Amino acid sequence: MAISHVYGLLGYPLGHSFSKKYFTEKFETWGLSETHRYEQFEIPQIHDFLTLKLEHRTLLKGLNVTIPYKQQIMPLLDEIDPAAAKIGAVNTIKIYPDGKTKGFNTDYWGFRQTVESWDAFPLFKSKKAVVLGQGGAAKAIIAALEDLGMDVWKVSRTPAEGQISYEGLAAAMDEVGLIVNATPLGMYPKIDSFPPIDYSLLNKQHYLYDIVYNPLRTAFLEKGIAQGVGGVYEGLDMLHGQADKAWEIWNA
Repeated sequence: MAISHVYGLLGYPLGHSFSKKYFTEKFETWGLSETHRYEQFEIPQIHDFLTLKLEHRTLLKGLNVTIPYKQQIMPLLDEIDPAAAKIGAVNTIKIYPDGKTKGFNTDYWGFRQTVESWDAFPLFKSKKAVVLGQGGAAKAIIAALEDLGMDVWKVSRTPAEGQISYEGLAAAMDEVGLIVNATPLGMYPKIDSFPPIDYSLLNKQHYLYDIVYNPLRTAFLEKGIAQGVGGVYEGLDMLHGQADKAWEIWNA
């Protein structure tokens, strides 16, 4: 049999990616490995996507999108799912038989299902949630938390309107329950990096969620554990959740 379905990951760089291994193993498990293939498409600029789409126009069925293109990709797509448009970021692209493209956001679903099913959720739901970073993944996480009825503080090194600084966060930590690291800080190979919050203010009322999955136990989580936080959640389940949702979209 010949390859008839190609999927892939769009981003730059892609050394940290898990997607190729994840989907390749899925194809083998499902008996699809002779016809389905997952590739890494490392493109140095976003407009290379158009060339890529042309080169693979008969085989390419769907793409995942990662750093730094979750927002940059949007103007190049034919259609955006309303939920992704509201979030302002796309991490999954469906490519139809006629070549038309539609963008979706599955980070939202991956994060929402994991945080909602966390047994600590009832303990921090009524307190403030803090999202560190303001990239594409952060936008999806903020939308999910707000849809779950939580009051969200958006924290950035260079805060814009409606955001607060890391220094400003320190003055109000007693109101906070959940802190989500939605930055790449701590990701391999820079595993010693971490968001610049005041870790000495953390205690058992605080719960830390890190979307970084390599390593699973990041410096951010380790520093929280050392301060006696109420609990921590690693990023792998969110990653699996968003990948499975992408597969569902590609095959709908």
